[in-house]
Amino acid sequence: MKESAKSRATFVLLAGIARPLMNLLMAKKWEGVENLPPGGFIAAPNHCTEIDPIVIGHMVYNQQRPPHFLAKKGLFKVPVLGALLNATKQIPVERSTAGANRSLQVAKEVVDAGGAIIIYPEGTLTRDPDLWPMKGHTGAARLALQTGAPVVPMAHWGAQEVFPRYAKRFHIFPRKTVRVLVGEPVDLSAFADRPMDRATLTEATEVIMDAITALLATLRNEPAPAERWDPAVHKQSKHGRFVERGSSESPEPEEGK
Repeated sequence: MKESAKSRATFVLLAGIARPLMNLLMAKKWEGVENLPPGGFIAAPNHCTEIDPIVIGHMVYNQQRPPHFLAKKGLFKVPVLGALLNATKQIPVERSTAGANRSLQVAKEVVDAGGAIIIYPEGTLTRDPDLWPMKGHTGAARLALQTGAPVVPMAHWGAQEVFPRYAKRFHIFPRKTVRVLVGEPVDLSAFADRPMDRATLTEATEVIMDAITALLATLRNEPAPAERWDPAVHKQSKHGRFVERGSSESPEPEEGK
């Protein structure tokens, strides 16, 4: 799926608005961008605040690679935002199995055409109280094994100080620096000849999450937890907010769905 003239023009328009705004809100430091493959790839970043897509999209677009996200289907119904998502060929995600398969098929077309797909393996903002990556979903691993496209792990740190998780406002002063660290593509060759079953996808996802977590540990200059946060163990829902916006209190566990 090649970028249409409309898509390219919309990206240029959005970049003209977003890049100056991002430069105003925060300083940036991008490391490891030489690890981005020349062809199609799957970017797999950590997810700790709601402005993460802008941070990662900014970095990817500046490397001359228009970013395509798997985004919640409901966002495509929001006035103006939905039109922009459609114009830039973002990919709606449905929670049903059939809908998820349709989303992955469109994503496959993007990477086959040399595009960049950004997938957050965690599926939503991390529930980990210290903002470490939590247990991942299998979509990125499935797409990688289906297409052979490389998975590029990414980690960023600092955006959560500009706009904390579920915050009501930006914290611009004092000026913060947001760092993005791009890792080498994850080696998933051990899974190439295995059946595409739950065990294979779960193991491949753990390899991807390990790579993301290691990058974040480098940025934070501290060791990651020995055990990854699992929302199911803590009786938390897998999707949506789990604390009130603007709350400074520690979240209480939710009933699982």
